[in-house]
Amino acid sequence: MKLLVIGAGNMGLTYAEAMSKSKLLKKRNIMILDSSDEKIESLNKISHFDVFKDPKDCVPQADLIFLAVKPYHADDLFSKMAPIVTKGQIVISLMAGVTISHIQNALDLVKVVRTMPNLPAKVGKGLTSYTASEEVSRIELLTIENLLNTTGKSIQVKNENFIDASTGISGSGPAYVFYFMQSMMEAALQMGFSENVSKVLVSQTFTGAVDLFNQDNISPNKWMELVASKGGTTRAALDSMDDNNVNELIKEAAFAAFNRAIELGKDK
Repeated sequence: MKLLVIGAGNMGLTYAEAMSKSKLLKKRNIMILDSSDEKIESLNKISHFDVFKDPKDCVPQADLIFLAVKPYHADDLFSKMAPIVTKGQIVISLMAGVTISHIQNALDLVKVVRTMPNLPAKVGKGLTSYTASEEVSRIELLTIENLLNTTGKSIQVKNENFIDASTGISGSGPAYVFYFMQSMMEAALQMGFSENVSKVLVSQTFTGAVDLFNQDNISPNKWMELVASKGGTTRAALDSMDDNNVNELIKEAAFAAFNRAIELGKDK
């Protein structure tokens, strides 16, 4: 099986490196296509992949094609790919907002998988949701799922609406966590802690809380009850968040990302 990753940015290289460790592939069975001379030169020096600039040199060879370019580059890329793709190829898109039907029509291919990855894939803790056109077989989907799982975990969702929805939760979600972490670090600095100590206080708190959450089948609300004593410090903080409607604001933010994903896909 020969695999091509188009786009050597952060996400493309993250998936290429992770998938190269899969038992399904050998490192030299992964090709990377990028338009940047500087990027190609850099990859040729440090990587174990076959690197290309011209689609004609690699697209026809691929069994699986991972699209890891920005959505606004999609149509230009498709115009170059369309004359050289073959009917049996499977396209796996990491692009936000670009629909399966748009990819099928642009490339005249039927086997398309649309995914929504997230940034923690860089450290093997990613979550990739995916859905596929009906022409992709169960065996092919199992292979693709195994490859996606090299970056963390994957979940198959019913349709593309859930891809847009997962964009608002897991796709954009790491930024929400970083937003909260940044606010807590700024509070720690204002309390007099050093920058290094502030970082440790916040990062270890998040790591510990997530590990607790994953360890037991207890809801976040229940965990809050276990931490917060009546009239205590934690209750004061939670009451402040409730008074400022933080819960609803977080949900509004998630839906803002969800709705934006839908908007991006209207023309694609």
